[in-house]
Amino acid sequence: METRQKFADKFDWGLAFLLFLFFIASSIAISSAQTSGQYGEINFVFKQAFWYVVGFCIIGFALLFDPEQYKRLAWYAYGFGMLLLILLFLAPESIAPEKNGAKSWFELGPLGALQPSEFMKTFLILTLGRVISIHHEVNIRKTLQTDFQLLLKIGGITFLPLAFIMLQPDLGTGLVIIAIMTGMILVSGITWKIIVPIYSGIALLGGTILSLVIWAPEFLEKYTPVKQYQFGRIYSWLDPYNYKELEGYHLINSLKAIGSGQIFGKGFQDREVYIPENHTDFVFSVIGEEYGFIGASVVISLFFLLIYHLTKTSLDTKEPFNAYICAGVISMITFHVFQNIGMTIQLLPITGIPLPFISYGGSSLMGNMLAIGLIFSMRFYHKNYMFSSDES
Repeated sequence: METRQKFADKFDWGLAFLLFLFFIASSIAISSAQTSGQYGEINFVFKQAFWYVVGFCIIGFALLFDPEQYKRLAWYAYGFGMLLLILLFLAPESIAPEKNGAKSWFELGPLGALQPSEFMKTFLILTLGRVISIHHEVNIRKTLQTDFQLLLKIGGITFLPLAFIMLQPDLGTGLVIIAIMTGMILVSGITWKIIVPIYSGIALLGGTILSLVIWAPEFLEKYTPVKQYQFGRIYSWLDPYNYKELEGYHLINSLKAIGSGQIFGKGFQDREVYIPENHTDFVFSVIGEEYGFIGASVVISLFFLLIYHLTKTSLDTKEPFNAYICAGVISMITFHVFQNIGMTIQLLPITGIPLPFISYGGSSLMGNMLAIGLIFSMRFYHKNYMFSSDES
């Protein structure tokens, strides 16, 4: 009885309840999405429920290790993730077939497909958290030189998985990797004298390239290896109706679906706008059409609560390694949500990024659950936390 009570006191029930709410929202949205004729008899709700069960098992497994053990295991996890990415690159078509122009999955027969990059995101967060915390332990006195060294370490560790992910090619996951790196650099303690010039230069370069894509594509075609047709996603993002039969098709229908939902939506399974594969990357369009502004706001509020919880965990901890892990997980989830919802409302170009905990997908859900499992572990082994009296 004492052990059971001890577990109940240490377990993060608030975070578990949030995940349960995400499961409910995901089941409702996918249940509506799978009514489209393209899916036949496949029950994606049942499959998503199965992956949620697996995800909770992953969280249970994550509770077997405390943050200090994760710190020691970080490089092993990173090496395992890199091994999977290399094997994926070398594997034959029978094991790792190309889907939608990308070689990103291992085929596991009846279990479906496994996407290694989804797990590599969490392994990268662990490794960067270890490297940053140990760097500060060794270099107690900060200088421009030590900050440059830390920046090079972060960049080098990030470059390897990023390179293999972009070779698949998987632009969406590559952007998530960059977002994780950026978020962890911002909280790493590196002086702004280094960060501001570097990121200003990157922003200037990105803006210049985007301007050339829009106004002078022939210049890029002449002096770089890219071709104009490769900018289709940019053009269809800016003017989807001129590409309504090609890249603009999804975006136009997504805008129609969300706009037609208005304030209260059309009701459960009363969709009228057809969007291919709307149970994955475009599940937010289903929510917007059937439940309108109110339903979409509820889903976005769930993500705000999740980010708030993760931020509070980061602020409560006295261990720098834990805080860096929280920052990495926050960066990953925030970018996923911003990019996924943004692409459905024409705020951002379309990339293959799912909505965390809502979109259907075993690898995506298991990868996110693994990341959340690290947060559960921090709360469970809370000797390094300062809780208010109502949480103790």
